Amino acid sequence: MELRDLIVTPIIIILIYVIAYMVRARFADDVTRRYFIPALTVKLLGAIALGLLYQFYYDGGDTFVYHTHGSRVIWDAFVKSPSLGLKLLFSDGNLAPGMWESSEKIWHFYDQKSFFIIRIATIFDLLTFSSYSATAALFATLSFIGGWMMFLTFYKKYPEIHKALAYSCLFVPSIIFWGSGILKDTVTLAFLGIATYCIDRLFIERKPHLGFLILLIFSFYVIFSVKIYILMSFLIAAMFWIFSGSFFKIRSTILKLMLVPVIISFCLYVSYLGVKKLVEDDPLYSLERLAETVRVTAYDIRYWTGKNAGSGYTLGDLDGSINGILKLAPSAVNVSLFRPYLWEVRNPLMLFSAIESLLTLLFTLYVIRKTNFDFFKNLSSPETIFCLTFALIFAFGVGVSTYNFGTLARYKIPLLPYYFVSMVLILYHSKTKTDEEAEVIEP
Repeated sequence: MELRDLIVTPIIIILIYVIAYMVRARFADDVTRRYFIPALTVKLLGAIALGLLYQFYYDGGDTFVYHTHGSRVIWDAFVKSPSLGLKLLFSDGNLAPGMWESSEKIWHFYDQKSFFIIRIATIFDLLTFSSYSATAALFATLSFIGGWMMFLTFYKKYPEIHKALAYSCLFVPSIIFWGSGILKDTVTLAFLGIATYCIDRLFIERKPHLGFLILLIFSFYVIFSVKIYILMSFLIAAMFWIFSGSFFKIRSTILKLMLVPVIISFCLYVSYLGVKKLVEDDPLYSLERLAETVRVTAYDIRYWTGKNAGSGYTLGDLDGSINGILKLAPSAVNVSLFRPYLWEVRNPLMLFSAIESLLTLLFTLYVIRKTNFDFFKNLSSPETIFCLTFALIFAFGVGVSTYNFGTLARYKIPLLPYYFVSMVLILYHSKTKTDEEAEVIEP
């Protein structure tokens, strides 16, 4: 923490609150306004807490690499020469004349996915005089915007369960902490929420709007630029969301049963073609190389970059084949959602993660019990299918490719709001069906 943080950060936070109070009436109604400022506040606190943790517990880490050894260098270049700053900001990893002295100080200069975060941080630095805490507050605000748009998406359809939806989208502890600071996870989480809102507006409600189409494309671009595998998972789930909307409008039960395998096959095929096209030129995530990338990533985190963290796990041997990772799917989903278990805790941060995982497991069991163990029968809305599909696909992906609980705690946060929303909706639809059946049998 520097003197500029103590001066600039309070000013930026005050401005954020002033703007928030000014726009609250436009983006919140009489019911949701109670969540608006608290949700923003916990995001800001999460961003500050993350910075303090990395500074005093880890003595460095990704968030400071993106800022101190990234955007701060470009900000200094802007101060010396705006033209040099612009060259660095829009660099594609190739050196132009005069860039070497500054570029060699940027640790992720040649890693374009990480450099994308540095670009965002630099833009915010221009507003905050490169104050780490103030820039982190702007990242937190971006994350809040995404979370709020996701919350509004489901609130519009299910206003009667606003409390449960607000907690699922805005107040999950690990999302508040790991999804608020200067990290990749903050950015991807924010734009997932924005993309969810835009897809609902454009394809579910079918209200064409050029602004939302541009915003959706930009959201996809940002997610693609930072973590392409998140976009791969999201597009598959979105496909099911869009097509299941028409499916649930069919009244004939027999016709529905006949169409189920057709729709599933069609969605999977279209998703396959879309994802294949999306990643065909990617050296890591093309479908032909994906299984090997999973193997290399998991073993690198488990036995190399995270070997001294004391929080590694294994699901079994990975042989670099699709069949090899698919057979680990149940274990991968379990580790992402419900582990670490309490007896696997090795450090204080793991304890918090283990408690949240335990609560997630207990909530899941509660939902299964309240639905009379007829869990999948209550997948009776497109939103439920969308959220659960994304959560399970993503849980499988990060669970099988991480092999370290500490890293997993960060990587899995995009799935958590969608998983909790799916559980809330399953519980809601089950209760609704029970109430309807009770009304039918009443004399």
